[in-house]
Amino acid sequence: MEQFSEKIAVLRQHHEELLTRKNIAERWGNGIYTRYRYPILTAEHTPLEWRYDFSKKDNPYLMQRIMMNATLNSGAIKWNGKYLLVVRVEGADRKSFFAIAESPNGVDNFRFWDEPISMPEDVIPATNVYDMRLTLHEDGWIYGVFCAERHDDNHPEDLSAATATAGIARTKDLKTWERLPDLKAKSQQRNVVLHPEFVDGMYAFYTRPQDDFINAGSGGGIGWALVDDITHAEIKEEKIINMRHYHTIMEVKNGEGPQPIKTPKGWLHLAHGVRGCASGLRYVLYMYMTALDDPTHVIAQPGGYFIVPQGEEYIGDVMNVTFSNGWIADEDGKVFIYYASSDTRMHVATSTVEKLIDYCMNTPEDGFTTAASVGNIKALVVKNKKIINQ
Repeated sequence: MEQFSEKIAVLRQHHEELLTRKNIAERWGNGIYTRYRYPILTAEHTPLEWRYDFSKKDNPYLMQRIMMNATLNSGAIKWNGKYLLVVRVEGADRKSFFAIAESPNGVDNFRFWDEPISMPEDVIPATNVYDMRLTLHEDGWIYGVFCAERHDDNHPEDLSAATATAGIARTKDLKTWERLPDLKAKSQQRNVVLHPEFVDGMYAFYTRPQDDFINAGSGGGIGWALVDDITHAEIKEEKIINMRHYHTIMEVKNGEGPQPIKTPKGWLHLAHGVRGCASGLRYVLYMYMTALDDPTHVIAQPGGYFIVPQGEEYIGDVMNVTFSNGWIADEDGKVFIYYASSDTRMHVATSTVEKLIDYCMNTPEDGFTTAASVGNIKALVVKNKKIINQ
């Protein structure tokens, strides 16, 4: 019994060292944001009680009875002075579930709440749910919009055929969740975000229409739709507000990340873009801004990517991926950008509202040709020569 107890003590000590490890800001960067050395959440951060049976009688070898595979694609919210992530946790069985982890400072010391979220089902139960976007709406509710995946029964012979709809749930305390009917749409929807304010008295959604579970197909990019009743949400009209383009970072797909941040200059948007390459699909993050009085009107969009995988971030279950569906803007203007790398682990980068506005409004847009890109570089060179020679 003593040896078994000692094993548990060593295991708990090792786990506590991981949870309390101080994160270190990287010294060198691009001036837009600061990255941090360590991931903020990995599968090893999940509570030991989720993985181990601590009964010597039932688990004499102290094995993991339930293994965890990844922590990724987390919604984010500042709540009661804490930085909270609604994390997509994936078990070894490939099933994802939601669990809340909180931090006192937003960059380290994240700890999961005691138990995962028990998400109520829609009329047709989903096989898998994941990638929740959180929105504190002006109606007083916190909404979670997420992907609900089911097998496509139109292709019973194909066990990889799936359908995607946007699940909707709401809460007042992040503990008790009310499930609303899934969003109804003509196309499949995997990346849907609720705008935090009413627009013309209606709820507004950022959408991403797809022809099927994987391919955007005829879906032109990030869409916009108004819904009068969120308890029976149905998209009747949808327009594209941020289009895909040939030979860009968003050639194959693009989708809204977290809810936009409202600033005096406009709405800040964080999104992901997908392109094909020799090793598969490359997911990167990019930004754009829309007008305060018209969230569908893009007023600035820096050319190229904002965040891409670096170093070990390239490696994981799905290589060459950065994905974000959560960020937090503090009262003092500091912004915590939470992103996953390669569908495996969670990271944070920090910036400020002021810096992100500057980045969006003063970075050249994509001119869509080599000549335009070279022109932007040469214009900057000429400007800098003038400054040097003054």
